Amino acid sequence: MTTVPSDGRTVGMSQTPEQAVPTDHPTQGAGAARRTPRLRDVLDVAEELWPAGLAEDWDAVGLVAGRRDAEVRTVHFAVDPVRAVVEEACGAGADLLITHHPLLLRPVNSVEADGFKGEVVHRLIESGCALLTAHTNGDSAVGGVNDVLTEILGIEDAEPLSPAPDGLGEEGLGRVGTLPQGTTLGDFAATVFSVLPSVAGGVRVAGDRDGFVRRVALCGGAGDGLLQAARAAEADVFVTADLRHHPASEAREAVRDGRPYLIDVSHFASEWLWLPAAAQALDRALADRGFEAEVAVSGINTDPWDFVITPGR
Repeated sequence: MTTVPSDGRTVGMSQTPEQAVPTDHPTQGAGAARRTPRLRDVLDVAEELWPAGLAEDWDAVGLVAGRRDAEVRTVHFAVDPVRAVVEEACGAGADLLITHHPLLLRPVNSVEADGFKGEVVHRLIESGCALLTAHTNGDSAVGGVNDVLTEILGIEDAEPLSPAPDGLGEEGLGRVGTLPQGTTLGDFAATVFSVLPSVAGGVRVAGDRDGFVRRVALCGGAGDGLLQAARAAEADVFVTADLRHHPASEAREAVRDGRPYLIDVSHFASEWLWLPAAAQALDRALADRGFEAEVAVSGINTDPWDFVITPGR
């Protein structure tokens, strides 16, 4: 079972989200009996898909709550471990919630239930639902957030903008590659808008609407730290989220031809696209090991903004 953000459009992937988690596993053969995995089994598969060693030094990834010997019959995927998502997962009887963003990225001194994070921790434990996070390791991994964005946007011959120090050549933050055919910045920005879940903030663009675009750099989530890398890669445009005023302004001032142009998207939307692919990858990897679990993708849009007011144009 998979769902899309409840207030968004169908995600523009080569397969619809409803098809993202297969129900048959031909690698197991007809009639093959499959076992219910333990949490430790799911963690082993997750480590293969999104190695913790790929996470940035400042990140907090891995198991947050849960007993490793507990059975996992249902896995729920989401971007953010916020109250609504946890309620959705626990209400659906999920045994494991896998989120992209960490719950405890910064140290806390208490998990008292009166606070947001404490309430979430208590709800998970009391419901028997484990929590696993795959953040920057999910960004950097092959088949991770950035590879999914690359595929959806039709970018070819992509390579990392910032290769992982100890990883394979295909692992690292961001991606840069080329479109099969050149287009205008306006048309490319429209394509980016069309494939993302609908959010209040839409898509912001800096650059000549009619400017030529073919070489594309991107980074799912907040990527202004890769602005210089995108410029060094001679990208025509850089697609990312959470572009702040000063880094964006300085990036535009640093070059005479305005390149790379900038496309600023929703942090949530750029990373939600990964969830159906991640769910499918986990489902298939479990099946290859003889396990079976129901895998679902959250239907809650956790972008923090509700509406935007702009000049009529």
